[in-house]
Order: sequence, then structure tokens, then C-alpha cells
Amino acid sequence: MATTKKTPKKGSGSRKSKGLKADSKKRVTSASKRSTKPRKTGPAKRRTKGVGKKRTVKRGLFKTMVLWCSVLAIWGTILLGGLVAYYAWDLPDVGGLDQVSRRPSVTLMSDDGIRLASYGDVYGDVLDVDEMSPYLPQAIIAIEDRRFYDHFGIDILGIARAMLVNIRAGRMAHGGSTITQQLAKNLFLSSERSLKRKVQEALLAIWLEQKFTKKQILTLYMNRVYFGAGTYGVDAASRIYFGLSARQVGLYESALIAGLLKAPSRYNPTSSASKAENRTNLVLQAMVDARFITSEEAAKAKKNRPSLKRDSHGQGKYFTDWVLRQVDEYIGGYRGDIVVHTTLNTQHQRLAEKNLLKVLKDNGKKHNVEQAAVVVMSNYGAVTAMVGGRDYRSSQFNRVTQALRQPGSAFKPFVFLAGIESGLRPDSRFVDKPIKVGKWKPGNYKGKYYGDVTLRDAFARSMNSVAVQVSEKVGRKQVAEVAHRLGIETDLDTSPSIALGASEVTLLELTAAYSVFSNGGNAVSAYGIKEIQDRNGNKLYQRTGSGLGRVVKTRNVAMINDMMSATVAWGTGKAAQTGRAAAGKTGTTQDSRDALFVGYTPYTVAGVWFGNDNGSPMKSVTGGTLPARVWGNLVREIEQNKPVVELPKQSPTVLEDVVEEASGFLESLFGRLKSSDSSTDNNDRKPRDKNDLDYLPSNNGTGKFK
Repeated sequence: MATTKKTPKKGSGSRKSKGLKADSKKRVTSASKRSTKPRKTGPAKRRTKGVGKKRTVKRGLFKTMVLWCSVLAIWGTILLGGLVAYYAWDLPDVGGLDQVSRRPSVTLMSDDGIRLASYGDVYGDVLDVDEMSPYLPQAIIAIEDRRFYDHFGIDILGIARAMLVNIRAGRMAHGGSTITQQLAKNLFLSSERSLKRKVQEALLAIWLEQKFTKKQILTLYMNRVYFGAGTYGVDAASRIYFGLSARQVGLYESALIAGLLKAPSRYNPTSSASKAENRTNLVLQAMVDARFITSEEAAKAKKNRPSLKRDSHGQGKYFTDWVLRQVDEYIGGYRGDIVVHTTLNTQHQRLAEKNLLKVLKDNGKKHNVEQAAVVVMSNYGAVTAMVGGRDYRSSQFNRVTQALRQPGSAFKPFVFLAGIESGLRPDSRFVDKPIKVGKWKPGNYKGKYYGDVTLRDAFARSMNSVAVQVSEKVGRKQVAEVAHRLGIETDLDTSPSIALGASEVTLLELTAAYSVFSNGGNAVSAYGIKEIQDRNGNKLYQRTGSGLGRVVKTRNVAMINDMMSATVAWGTGKAAQTGRAAAGKTGTTQDSRDALFVGYTPYTVAGVWFGNDNGSPMKSVTGGTLPARVWGNLVREIEQNKPVVELPKQSPTVLEDVVEEASGFLESLFGRLKSSDSSTDNNDRKPRDKNDLDYLPSNNGTGKFK
């Protein structure tokens, strides 16, 4: 039986079958896909989800940070620009770059060619870098700004290096300023430590670098930079320390000068030699490191160190103050740079300081004495040494020129000279005994009286009784006239106590008055200036005379020398003996408040004073003890190499007196004529003063002796 194939009906099972097949196919395909990439279960799916979120957060933070950094950078730039604009608005005027505003300089030189002091601003010649010794710019660049030719005015690397050094040191051990910055500060700004100054300094440094070449900047800097003690520029420094132009200095000199820039007072070779040497060695090594010189050249420079120009090392400060106050009187308001050549001898000054300070140190506490003073001069008034007190740093008051103190018996030479001029002689006799003048009863030292004595004995042993008798005999006004004629300028009280030196005088005028006896009878006025020149060597003033003319007859001088020599030989001034001709007088005031010895030789006149500024009494100090001891030791050392010369003691004849008076008249007349005939432009500028030979005092008690 034939089978009949059944065909499914439309819309029946065949469609279903088709759908199953298609669905099955889809499932197979889906299964195959799942088989190549494993299905993530619940936990894994959650982790993937968290990582995505974190990445999104990080991206957001980064974008935020970039945004804020950009904002901060923008605001920082705005603020920095505003800060620069603010300080730039207040920048100083740079129009006067080529102008130098400074005080005229005054340089004081000693009689033996040593610089004593400089005041004002000292500048040397303005030199181009190419005109200087090549070692000078090399040394300055090596130690101050080795990258000078590589930066634009501000050395960023140098600042970073300085900050690192300072952090390691824990302090400001190193600076980062360039030469250009230093020039900007020196020219336009102050040394104030502030943000404003540093910003303005940087701005000006950049401006200078744009305006000038490196060579011009270095030239400006080296001619303007400060080297201490009022000295500016390398040429002035070269001349001050070595007596050479900046054109001539060698390697070691250049290194020393460059080393001063860091701290001029600390590395000053005249006051801090060891520090200056160490600093110079550091500069030399910096030059080696910068390849300007070799190690061998540095070693050779250290081995052959040059000598410094001689300097007083701060000696004679009381003297320089005294001289400086007189300069304007001599040059009539001249305002340029000047050099003043003085009379001070640095050897005499050193000996005066040494002897005075040693005695003070050894005896100060024991004898209750705190101060002392000494002045040394030639027998025509040229002051060669002056010590105005124990320590200039603690007290600038000059006890030689400013202190008015009673001279005591050191005034007696004027009393006894008045007696000699009235007819008394060294052998004239007096009775030393208690006396009374009105209600006043003068007494001798310790109440001791000697009875019948000669005038010579009375003077040598400083008998007060006899001095008062002489004063009363010749007249107190006559005593005052004699003192004024010999150079005492202060007013004198003509009461009976004038005979014992009750009127106050300065040590300077008292010592100058004694010069009359040393030089044979010519009055002098103490002086300290010989010549004044401008910076080019032109003379503005020159001393033209050495005395005021004869005021005491030669034979009267000889008789005073006779009596004053006895004081040193066997009288109250024995401690002042020098082993050669010397004369002088002791002076002690009541309760030992002042003690003096003033004396002279044929070469030297000197006065020494001991006491206390408050006038308190000393213990067992008289003019014949500490003052005489200082005087003797000092004069002995000053004159140790001089020929032995005697003081005049022989009285001339009457004929010689006539010749003497005639020569004195002619000398005075010649002096006047010479003054009127030799006027020059320089002399017209010079005031008429008492230090010149043609000067004659007025006749008000200080007038010329007739």
C-alpha cells in the first residue's frame, strides 16, 4: 500500500518548527559567544564598576588642580606685576649717574710722611678698566661675581647656590648679589635690609645691564665702590694702602684691595693684619679657581708680600682733632680736597703714649689717679706729640688743649722772671719764713721753711713763701704782664695767690711759654700745621715764620736757665733727669688735685699733667713724682741720638745787650717788610694769625715786649 506523505498545513506545525530552529540557532550563537568570553558573575561585575568610578574621580581632581594652578599662576603673575609696578613707581632718579655727591676730603700727614687720618670722602683718579692693573678687575670678579659676564644683572644660579649654602649653614653666610646689583645699590639706594630695596635693586640692575656694556658697568663699580675710612674707588684704596696708583699695583695688592669689599673695617690691613692676610689668600685662591692666575703665581704672590704704606695705626687722635679744627682758619673756606702736612712726629707720639700709659697703668689705683696728659714740641712751638688723656675711645676731651687747670708752682718761672727783670739775681737773698698778705697766709709744702736762702735755692726747692715775696715786691700786675708776654693767653687773677699759680691755664699754653727759655728768649705759639695743599699739590697755605720775636733778654733767659736747671739737678724735679742738659719746674696744687712737670732741653719742650677730671685729690702725687718721671723717660728716649748741647747760662755784657736789642728791632722790622712785599694769591687766602713771624699781638697785656 502506498504511503502518502503528509504535508503540514499552513500555519500549523511547520511554522512552529521553523521558529524552534531559529530560536535554537540564536541560542547556539549566544552560547558560542558566551563560551569565548566568560560571563562575569556578581562580585567581579561590582569591582569593575568601582574602578571606573575611581578613574573618573582622579580625572576630575587632576582637572581641578590644573584649573586652580592656572588661576594661582594668573593671580601670582598679576600680584608680582603689581608689586614690581608699585616699587618701580618709586624708583630713584637715575639721571645723575655721572655725578658724584661727596664730602671734600681732608688727609692729615705727619712730619715724617705717615698718614695720620682722613676725613670726608677720599676719591682717587677715575680710571677705565683697561687703564688699571689687570689683576684688579680679575680679583674683584673672582671673589665678588664670577659669572659677571654670563648673567643679565641678576644671577639666578648664584642666588640658588647662595640659598643652598645658607640653608646648610643655618644662617646668612653667603649673598647672591651681582656686581651690577651692588652698583645699583651704591649709586641709587641705601643699605636698608628690606623687600622694597631688594626689588628696586634687581630692577635697577636689569636697567643698568640694558643701558651699559659689561665693561662700563665694571668701570663704574670699581671707581665708586667703598673701601672703608671714607675711601672710594680702587685708585684711592691703592694710594691709601700702598702709595701707588691703581695702574701700578701688583697681584697681592690687587687681591688685598678686592678682599676689603666684603667688610672694609674688618679686613683693614693697618688695624687687622692677620684677618686681612687670610682674606687676601682667599681672594688669590678664588682667582686660581676662576683660572685668572695659576697656583704657582698665587704662591709667589703670598711669598713676596709688598709693604704697606706707612700709617699711624690710629696714633695721635687728640692731635688730629686739634689740627682739624684749625684748617678753615688757614684756607678761608676752601671746599676742595686737601692734604694737611702737620708737625707731628710718629716716633715722638709713640714714645709719649707708651711712657704716659705705662705710668698710669702701674700707679693709677695706688695713687688714685685716673687721667694724664702730655704735649711735646720743638723749642719754636711745633707740636710733635700730644696725648690728651688715658683713652681716646672712652673720652675725646683733650686735657692738653681744652682743660683749664691750676699750674701751681709751674707758674713760678714768670714770677721769678719778673723779679729778674726788676733787678734780682739768682744769688739774691730772701728769708724763707711764714708770711701773711692781708688775711691770706701762704705756706710751704708740708710746712717746712729754710730760713736765709738764695733766689736759686728758693726756686729749685719751690719755696712758696719766697715766690709770694717776689711777686709782692715787683707787683702782681707785672707778673701777669710777663706771663702774657711769654704766651699765657687765659685771663689771670692778680690777687696775691697769682704767685702760686692759682689762675687756671691749659697745658698747651703753659708748655709753649716755657719754649721762650729753651730758644733763648723768643715768644712762640704752639702750632700743628706746616703746609696745606690741594689734591694736585698746589699750596693753599705755608707757614712763613717760627716765632713772634724776642720777648726776653738773653742774659735774663740765662739766669732763668740757671735756676730751672737747679730744679732738675738737685731740686724738686730730680726725677726728670735725662743725663744731659735739662731744666724745668714742678707744680702741685692743693690736696694734690693737679700735678705737673714742664721742662725743656736745647731741643725739646714738654709738659706733663696728672690728675682726675672731677678734681678729686690724688694720693701722694706731686709734680716731682709721676709727672717728672714720665718727662725724664720720654725726653731721654726722644733725644738719645742727638748731640749733647748745653743751655745758655752765661750773662752777656752790656754791649751785647745793646746789640741784642738792636737786632731784635731789625728782626721785627724785617718781618713786617717781608710780609707786605711777599703777598701772593695763596697768602691772600691765608688769614692773619699768631703763628706767623709777622704777627704782633695787641698791647692789651699780651703785646710785644718793649
